[in-house]
This record gives sequence, C-alpha cells and structure tokens, in this order.
Amino acid sequence: MKIGLGIGAGIGEEGNLGQMLAAFERAENAGFDAAWMANVFAFDAVMMLALAGRVTSRLEVGTFVVPTYPRHPMALAQQALTASAATNGRFTLGIGLSHKVVIENMLGLDYSKPVRHMREYLSVLTPLLSGEQVMYRGEEYRVMARLAVPDAPKPPVIVAALGPQMLRLAGKLADGTATWMGGARYLREAAIPTIRAAAAEAGRPAPRIVSGFPIAVTSRVDNAKEAAAKVYANYGALPSYRAVLDVEGAPGPADIAIIGSEEEVEAQVRQLAADGVTDFNASLFAVEGDTAARDRTYELLAGLAKAGI
Repeated sequence: MKIGLGIGAGIGEEGNLGQMLAAFERAENAGFDAAWMANVFAFDAVMMLALAGRVTSRLEVGTFVVPTYPRHPMALAQQALTASAATNGRFTLGIGLSHKVVIENMLGLDYSKPVRHMREYLSVLTPLLSGEQVMYRGEEYRVMARLAVPDAPKPPVIVAALGPQMLRLAGKLADGTATWMGGARYLREAAIPTIRAAAAEAGRPAPRIVSGFPIAVTSRVDNAKEAAAKVYANYGALPSYRAVLDVEGAPGPADIAIIGSEEEVEAQVRQLAADGVTDFNASLFAVEGDTAARDRTYELLAGLAKAGI
C-alpha cells in the first residue's frame, strides 16, 4: 500500500505559495509515496500540483478531488495533461461530484442527475486524456474535440465514489476510487467488493482504492476524538458522507479516525492494506494537550512509506 499525505487540508502547511510547495518538497524528502490535495476554496489543486512537480522528482501528486461540475471535461483534460507533463507523468487526477449544497446553492448549477453527469463526464474526459478524437452527444455534453499535449502521459483517473451506483460506475469507467469518511468496515464490506466486481465485469484491471482518514498518534485519545469531531464536523452533516458513516455504524467523523499509540495506529493502517486499500491518504490534525502529535504521526507514516508496507 502506498502511503500518501494530504497537503493543504489541516496539517499545518497552509499558507502562501512558497509554504505550500515546501510542504511537497518535505513530503518527498521524508519518504512519502504520494501527496494529495483537495480542490476547495483556496489554491487551484491542479495548478498547485503542476508546480509541485517542478520542485519534486519522485513523489506522486494527485487531486483528492477536483469537482467536475464547474469545469468542462475538455478544460479539465487540458489542465490534467499539462500537470502530467509538468510532473513527468507523476500526476493522478481525482475527480468528484462535490455536494448539492455546493453545486446548487453556491454555484447555481443543476445537481439533479449526478450519476448521469459523471457517466457523461468520463465519456468525454477519458478519451481526451488519451489523445483520441471525441465525438460525443449526450444529455449534458455534446463534444467534438481532440487534445495533443506534448510529453504528457495519460494520467490515471480516480473517482470519488461512495454509494453503490457511483462505485460501479468508477469500476467500469475509471482507474479507481477516492473514499473519505468511509471506515474500515465500509471499505471491507461495501466499497472494495463493489468496485472490484464492476471493474472485473468490464474487463478492467483491479482498481486503485485511495482512502483518506483523519489520523493522530497520541496517548490523549479522548482529546484527539474531541479535536477530530470539531475539525471534521461538517462532513458528518453532508448526505453522502453521512450515508457511509451509517454503513460503518459510526455516529460521526471522529469515530472513523485512526487514533492511538504508534503500535495501534500502525496496526490499523496495515489492516487497511490487508483489506484491499491500495493507497492511504493521511489527514493529520492537531490534538489539544499534545503539541507533538502531528509530528509524531508524520514520522510514523513516513517510516511506513519507506518500509513499503
């Protein structure tokens, strides 16, 4: 399992452009396999990762994830291929629907057919990334176009998929999935079997399972749970995340966080690998009363990456 680090998502590296790029350099030097960045309300993630590719040489960089609705698939394909060229093929494109409250309430776009939207989006995006001519006519997209970006390998595409319909779609049309707020039980019993079966049925390779988790190495477990409950509270209120928390049997985001001693945390991470998670995306957070928790967690995960668990 590859060990990746979430950058710009609460681990202390938020800041100006130089500070963000320094965080990617540090992750590579520490031994991490990958660094992932969400596209939210600050820096553009694709552009940031293209820049990160110029200050690193080995680290995989990927979006976790870019919302599809605000970007035409041709525009995103062009960005992704440019990032692939800038990183010498180390860029992975993670895409997702975002949430109704964002797409409709904030952006004023139609979120009524999310599965159809993603199916059509991938039907346009994937061939464009391969340099193929696209002749597509759907309900949402009618595209006749082709892209040719020099020295740009086709980036892998992973789809944020939590429910059964989206997991099956990701298995058939993408290279894997990105999960967040789904705990070990949800992954083991629902997500991984569903996407693997869909990929096998479509004759595709085994999909990547890129799973994000809040994580803290600390002896102050109660403090860490309180911190996680506050930091990640909004996720527990969003319908798609609430649904996977319910599958897990978790009252809230803090209940799927990986918290404990070095030995306890390592055991949980290794179990995820045994269950079929191919890529771990760590979301580090501060713990009141334990100022060293974040550094301790960083060091443990870097060590696991170097060990190649």
